[in-house]
Amino acid sequence: MDLESFLAEWNNDSPTVLVHTSGSTGTPKPMQVEKQRMEASARITCSFLGLRAGDTALLCMPLDYIAGKMMVVRALTCNLRLSCVLPSGHPLSDFTEPVDFAAMVPLQVYNSLQVAAERERLRQIRHLIIGGGAIDESLQAALKDFPYAVWSTYGMTETLSHIALRRLNGPTSTDWYTPFDGIRVSQTSEGCLVIDAPAVHEGTLVTNDMVELDGQRFRVLGRKDNVICSGGIKIQAEEVEHMLHAHITNPYLITRAKDERLGQQVVLMIERGDADEAMRVCRQVLPKYWQPRRIVVVDRLPMTQTGKPARAEAEKLVAEDEKRNGTHPHG
Repeated sequence: MDLESFLAEWNNDSPTVLVHTSGSTGTPKPMQVEKQRMEASARITCSFLGLRAGDTALLCMPLDYIAGKMMVVRALTCNLRLSCVLPSGHPLSDFTEPVDFAAMVPLQVYNSLQVAAERERLRQIRHLIIGGGAIDESLQAALKDFPYAVWSTYGMTETLSHIALRRLNGPTSTDWYTPFDGIRVSQTSEGCLVIDAPAVHEGTLVTNDMVELDGQRFRVLGRKDNVICSGGIKIQAEEVEHMLHAHITNPYLITRAKDERLGQQVVLMIERGDADEAMRVCRQVLPKYWQPRRIVVVDRLPMTQTGKPARAEAEKLVAEDEKRNGTHPHG
């Protein structure tokens, strides 16, 4: 979708706008969301960040998803000056204007850091929010000394973009998300985050995110869908990935496969890697019960259009690999 098409939809008589979920756990789903709730979300974000009329907002994300749409709505609602670049992995390659506010996915930030001129432009953004995927330790470390505010966002299509932020740089950097005013969080008995955000979502929203709570602050452990039940032990795929981060350089993810004895087994999927070397690292670094039983080497990891691991697709690839090659368990 281009900006002209979205503006036409925004300005028509319908009280709602069509959006699609990201598809990180399956097929993207269409949703109709209320324009007045999108405006409420825009005001909350701009107020929290202290954005004022006339500030420059950079749109560098696709308008097919809520993140891109909300950048436009924030500009319209709060009278920001919207600058647009074609969505790409290097949004700052040809963009040299000063920016007060930008939203990017981790891959765009990572790519921008690799080019000196782009890195300097990134450093000059007054408020940079990063969402749509996990921010690993090395990326966070690269942002630590940025002179202006860099934030990780927590949210989803259903909450019309983010409902909580955590600071990634400066003396107040933290692993804990703080919800905006008017938003309350709690937990299910399983440990999943529950959001009560009346301004942007009707009723409470039970997420699939496993969290730790500290009052109203929360820390994300991983998704409930990504829990691997192996031999009676519950293993969070993201926590395993996090532990391997400093030790495996090729792109990788943790997924699962059926196991007659254990119920499910941990599987490491790695992009163009050495399976034996990867297994040696896993045995050295991971607790015994977290160690993968299999390693599947692929040419390219399955990813969604928004840059998140396509978990359902990864499981299918593992099942197909097993049919072709057998299980070849390690250990």
